[in-house]
Amino acid sequence: MMKSKHVAAFVIAISYSTAMNAQDPVIMEINDKKILKSEFEAVYKKNNGKEVNNTTKSVKEYVDLFSLFKSKVFEAESMGLDTLTSFKTELAGYRRQLAAPYLTDRNTNENLVTEAYERMKTEVRSSHILIRVDEGALPKDTLEAWTRANIIRNAVLGKLPSASDISNYEKLLKNSTEVAKLLKGKDSSIYRTKLASVKNLPLYLKDAKDRLQDIAAKTSDDPSALDNKGDLNFWTALELAYPYETAMYNTKVGEVAPLVRTKFGYHVLKVYDKRPYLGEVTVAHIMARFPKDATEKDKENSKTKIFELKEKLKTMTFEEVARQFSDDKQSSDRGGLLQPFKKTGRLPKSFEDAAFDLKANNQVSEPVMTPVGWHLIKRVDIKTLASFDEVKNELKNRVTRESRSQMGRNALIAKVKKENNYKENLKNRDEILREFDSTYLKAAWTASRVSKLGNKEIINIGGKSYTQMDFAKYLESQMVFRGPSDMGDLLRTLYKTWSEEMVISYEDGLLDQKYPDFKNLLREYRDGILLFDLTDQKVWSKAVKDTAGLKDFYEKNKNNYLWGERAEVSTYKCLNDKMAAEVRKMLKAGKKDKEIVEALNKTSQLNVNLENVTYLKGENKNIDANWKQGVVATNIKDEKENKVLVIVVNKILPKSPKNLNECRGMATADYQNYLEAEWLKYLRDKYKVKVHEDVLSTVK
Repeated sequence: MMKSKHVAAFVIAISYSTAMNAQDPVIMEINDKKILKSEFEAVYKKNNGKEVNNTTKSVKEYVDLFSLFKSKVFEAESMGLDTLTSFKTELAGYRRQLAAPYLTDRNTNENLVTEAYERMKTEVRSSHILIRVDEGALPKDTLEAWTRANIIRNAVLGKLPSASDISNYEKLLKNSTEVAKLLKGKDSSIYRTKLASVKNLPLYLKDAKDRLQDIAAKTSDDPSALDNKGDLNFWTALELAYPYETAMYNTKVGEVAPLVRTKFGYHVLKVYDKRPYLGEVTVAHIMARFPKDATEKDKENSKTKIFELKEKLKTMTFEEVARQFSDDKQSSDRGGLLQPFKKTGRLPKSFEDAAFDLKANNQVSEPVMTPVGWHLIKRVDIKTLASFDEVKNELKNRVTRESRSQMGRNALIAKVKKENNYKENLKNRDEILREFDSTYLKAAWTASRVSKLGNKEIINIGGKSYTQMDFAKYLESQMVFRGPSDMGDLLRTLYKTWSEEMVISYEDGLLDQKYPDFKNLLREYRDGILLFDLTDQKVWSKAVKDTAGLKDFYEKNKNNYLWGERAEVSTYKCLNDKMAAEVRKMLKAGKKDKEIVEALNKTSQLNVNLENVTYLKGENKNIDANWKQGVVATNIKDEKENKVLVIVVNKILPKSPKNLNECRGMATADYQNYLEAEWLKYLRDKYKVKVHEDVLSTVK
């Protein structure tokens, strides 16, 4: 007798199955394959729009289309097309694309898109001092960089480092990886440079008017600081590293932000100005360039030239003047047109100011001087910030490609962990350190070394276990030649990446169950690929490759490919009426076309030109008007070529079949249609459809 708890489980299972069948009943059967209402309804609604006409007639009409489609899919499966590596690879690629939006926290991403748009309304001018450190740097190197950056930031705020601060920093500096290695090799240049950037701050700031910009060239690891004093000019959202952008927008004008960490290192950041977004302007310019090492006389000559060119605009277009006279040869061929630009200080200030001061398209500025010459500037267009709805999709794509998208991923990981009782045993993870040595840095380590540890569980999520060997195999897959590293730090860094990937992988495995839209769309892609491959085999490629079948089809149907009534015509294109008269005279004498051309072209090859063409009726109005064999009675004037035409209709050809080469494209298309019709007949005979009308009537 079945034990009571087993009976209870059996009853629960039957009840659950019955409930599920009631929620999603079978709507039709194709041979032994059951089709659920949800699948039919999803495809029906998608192909008929959101507001469908769900009359009995329209739904029933769709049954035939859908059942034929599924019959093709089942036929592809019966042929094993779904087991091919090429099919699996293609479907996996599509699945990754479809899954991507589901493997991030949508609310976080929506907030990031909105945040980016709101920030784009404002442009911010900032300066920075960069203390470079790699994202994956060892803790001691990160600490050295942070300490140096913090000391410099404090100095910018007015607090100079104490002797104790400098001594503490010097110890960290000597212990850092790069400096320690160089000092062993008796190279102290980098050590002295970094130490000086901290030790000499009182000297650097002695007469400083701007505490950040005046020390940037001596303290920043950004080489451009030598020229720009750390001034980045104006930027807006989605143009700089996200942490820097966030600090820039969150800091008031005139204030210094807390230290900012980006992939480049630490930034001491000060905001100097904020303004509404000015847009992106497109201009054309005419340039009177200063010669190299220009004298004042040279500059005066350039000024005179630009004013002369301004006068020419009264009688010539801007583009004409630019092409003919502009000294900017890179743009003159385009009528002076330049690439669109924003007012960010990357072009000379006077040029940018003049371009953005123009109030209307096609307005031309007064002559403008820059360090390289004089310019006339015409506004072509200006692109201001579009509405949110217009740019929302573009912003989504940009946010997805940026580092800020990691925030959505991190939010999802936290959510999945919480929902699925995520547990980790870091003690079991750290046991791997016993077998994790410097051979890993030389890409010579193997996961098998971990097998002796007992393959204990490290992570459990939703009841799914990930073990020491799972992690070890991941470690082996990530091996590359690496420099000296702390093995514990390296293991923990790789573990963080692996554990996050396992959480994402777990969620990825649930997408079909959690999101009906995803499941339906993936099934559409799967069935679509199979249908394409099957149709290609049975129809498209077969019609092209089956030359014997195509020839046989043509022979049986060649009367479908007829030439219409045609005329074989010789047209003598004569230089003038005199030559035309000579042609007619020689034709009357029975001369052949070659004889006529050679005789009349002895004095000039331009006298007569002969064309022999076969025309279908309706192709040439002159031939249509003289549709009978013989020499056309009157000459015809060709106004386009300025020639006199003598036309001879040599022969009128009746309707006749084209040969296969002459109609191969049409015959191949018809052969494909024939093959498809035969194939569909085969499918309808093979796959019998039984529709459950009671379920069909409930489709909405």
